[in-house]
Amino acid sequence: MDTGNRRVVLVVLAIVAGAFNAQVSTVEQPTQAAREVVAPAGRLRIGVYPGSPTSMIRGQGSGDEKGLTVDLGREFARRLAIPAELVEFPQIADVLEAMKRGRVDFTVTNATPARAKDMDFSGPLAGVELGYLVPPRSPLSTLADVDRPGIRVGVTAGSSSQTTLSQQFAHASVVPAPTLQAALAMLSAGQIDAYATNKAILFQMSDQSPGSRVLDGRWGVELFAVAIPKGRGAALESVQMFVAAAKSDGLVERAAARAGMRGIVNAE
Repeated sequence: MDTGNRRVVLVVLAIVAGAFNAQVSTVEQPTQAAREVVAPAGRLRIGVYPGSPTSMIRGQGSGDEKGLTVDLGREFARRLAIPAELVEFPQIADVLEAMKRGRVDFTVTNATPARAKDMDFSGPLAGVELGYLVPPRSPLSTLADVDRPGIRVGVTAGSSSQTTLSQQFAHASVVPAPTLQAALAMLSAGQIDAYATNKAILFQMSDQSPGSRVLDGRWGVELFAVAIPKGRGAALESVQMFVAAAKSDGLVERAAARAGMRGIVNAE
């Protein structure tokens, strides 16, 4: 190859390399300005609560946690090239309050109109059926058995299940529980006759309570999405792009499977 042709080839290679690096910079290497909008503390603070496959299931040690929020949050932080920090709370209501106050940057939760007043949501990640868990030897066998006089249905305090069932029930009473572990203890002690939430959580609780059953059927569906604090419009664009990629490349499915999520339905 003569000197002139060699120079042409080098110029072409330089242009191609420049275009490639520009694409990587846009897609895989977010600007510092973008990072500061998504994670103003310099790290992605991921709001979680224990016992839910949609949030966090504890592993054998630190770093071994799993759950839809955990896996998606950590991967989002990796793609942003910033540290990830799990910020744990007792229940979902505490996570949502922390987000409202700007103390966390990212979580995955049921995207309801009421919650959308305090935070912004991505498009849906997954739909999960809502149901009931009953203790061993319970006389309740169908959904219709639940809404009867004298039946006490546990819910997590501050959850969307508490709001919905308080409005829907004609006869059964709603009994708030402070945490999922407290709810399981109340069910075992006979303080409540059933526990209501999404089936991803119910099956996880059932695994810890031999003989308990998740009733067939559903009384609703929760649509889960990534939530970020209000007022971060530029961050929402980055989140939407991440969610689209996470769904298309199978990350959402893998995270759900790793956490043992059950009761999943089409989010669309």
